[in-house]
Amino acid sequence: MRGFWAKGTLAAALSLSLGLFAGAAPAPATKPLQIYFVDVEGGQATLFVTPEGKALLIDTGWPGNNGRDADRIAAAAKDAGVKKIDFVLITHYHDDHVGGAPQLAAKIPVGTFIDHGENRETSDASASRVFAAYQELLSSGKYKHIVAKPGEVLPITGMQVRVVAADGQVIERPLPGGGKENTNCANAAKPAVDVTENPRSLGTLITFGKLRILDLGDLTADKELELMCPMNKIGAVDIYIASHHGFFQSGSVSLVHGIAPRVAIMDNGAKKGGSPVAWDVIEKSPGLEDLWQLHYSEEGGDAHNVAAAFLANLQGPDTGNYLKVAAAADGSFAVFNSRTGETKKYAAR
Repeated sequence: MRGFWAKGTLAAALSLSLGLFAGAAPAPATKPLQIYFVDVEGGQATLFVTPEGKALLIDTGWPGNNGRDADRIAAAAKDAGVKKIDFVLITHYHDDHVGGAPQLAAKIPVGTFIDHGENRETSDASASRVFAAYQELLSSGKYKHIVAKPGEVLPITGMQVRVVAADGQVIERPLPGGGKENTNCANAAKPAVDVTENPRSLGTLITFGKLRILDLGDLTADKELELMCPMNKIGAVDIYIASHHGFFQSGSVSLVHGIAPRVAIMDNGAKKGGSPVAWDVIEKSPGLEDLWQLHYSEEGGDAHNVAAAFLANLQGPDTGNYLKVAAAADGSFAVFNSRTGETKKYAAR
């Protein structure tokens, strides 16, 4: 595994992300893009804060738990120095992604909610319940609302957030950097069609200078093939937020090996996500430097978990540790593990 390790504080992590290490001339004082991978115990809550202080949160974690997930998101926002979340993007209507929205809105000001439109899993009581709670929140009139479509660039300043999938549709034309034949499609088996909210996930490609980050929510393998086969419409990325928490229904070879990430970050829980088959696909991806996990996966066991240094939370009681990326526009970035206090730097390429 390549990269640069350092022990120290978040300030050290930010310095490293900008290349301020011994023996190098100091770079101009420029704030990084900050990305917090909040531990919501197998759900998703990923907070992006731009150098200008604009905040985008992708998903809100679970409902209940005495407001645990809202509290953890608010703590991340405080650490990043923001008092408002300008945009909350809901990938799809499952408990672990939209369930925490009402508690979050009661905890910290929110500007705009973004989603894919109507709930398509109306036969499922849980999806219907959390969608109804989310609709009640929107009906308060306190928030702006955007229904996103594939190909759109969302109105978020400081980084480009382009929709690549939404409501079961994917982009028709390749993005800059994409457009080549995907050789990983040759032997790809046709996956079963998923009829839940998962393939409706609102997926985005986030670009900050030269850095490219892909987040597809819980998009399933049937939709991944539409994005990646026979033509790779995305191209290579630097950071892949592992789809579906590293669950076996997502993260196909066609996708993961096609985008060839430098680093993958898996927002799995101890008992949710981290499937051995999905873990293997990521680990064998060409060009992968490191895989990071929010939790040790009990399903994966020692053979299908990363080394302790790359785990935010080890086996045992819930401690809520997070991972944080600090990125520069030249494409360099650093990953900080709040459990260990250590940072690993990835140089621009």
